[in-house]
Amino acid sequence: MIEVENLTKVYGSLTAVDDLSFAVAPGEILGLVGPNGAGKTTTLRSLAGIIPPTRGRIRIAGSDLASDPLSAKGKLAFIPDEPQLFEYLTVTEHLRFVARLYRQPEAVGRIAPLLEELELLGKQDALATELSRGMKQKLAIACGLIHQPTVLMLDEPLTGLDPVGIRRMKRTIAARAQTGAAVVLSSHLLQLVEELCTRVLIIQEGRRVALGSVTEIVSERPELSGRGLEEIFLSLTGFGERKT
Repeated sequence: MIEVENLTKVYGSLTAVDDLSFAVAPGEILGLVGPNGAGKTTTLRSLAGIIPPTRGRIRIAGSDLASDPLSAKGKLAFIPDEPQLFEYLTVTEHLRFVARLYRQPEAVGRIAPLLEELELLGKQDALATELSRGMKQKLAIACGLIHQPTVLMLDEPLTGLDPVGIRRMKRTIAARAQTGAAVVLSSHLLQLVEELCTRVLIIQEGRRVALGSVTEIVSERPELSGRGLEEIFLSLTGFGERKT
């Protein structure tokens, strides 16, 4: 569903992403983790078609992102860590507008179920400026889901949510994978990644450090046996050996 081959992004003398290759199958949730500045957001923005890679190839649900961008982008949703909303549109107007952008008039029938799923009932007539940070996050995710994408990319999706909202959002993410979507989830919350993700991609300085399930990563490095994802992450990125 997502195929990335030799993805490289260079900014001047800085190589933000360096020869990165991986794939995400339908129904899989891939956790993308790394220290600050590791290249996670650059990777996600490249996969979403927001920034062009310097080198490499990206395919989204069979469509080449460079040669057939409209087809590729029509199959994906990218939810950034900071909601990008229109101040003077209501919650319902946002969803209707996004449905029109994707030329899916039938998607209007999905608005009510999405509002209920994401706990936005009662807020459908509220302007974006009237929403709390957590409600804005929920609306941004609803906008990403309205066209039923087969590829879903999320950057810190739990930011601003209360404990109940976090539980609901985890269910929403898992449900999309269960219906066959390929999901990439980037988060510093390693407990969330360990709980939800099928596999984990750890990157540092734009390069792949490890890729696989926690079991697979440990099997290749016996010294990590018995450790959770947080300890594995700290050890592989070198932070576990640093004194605080």
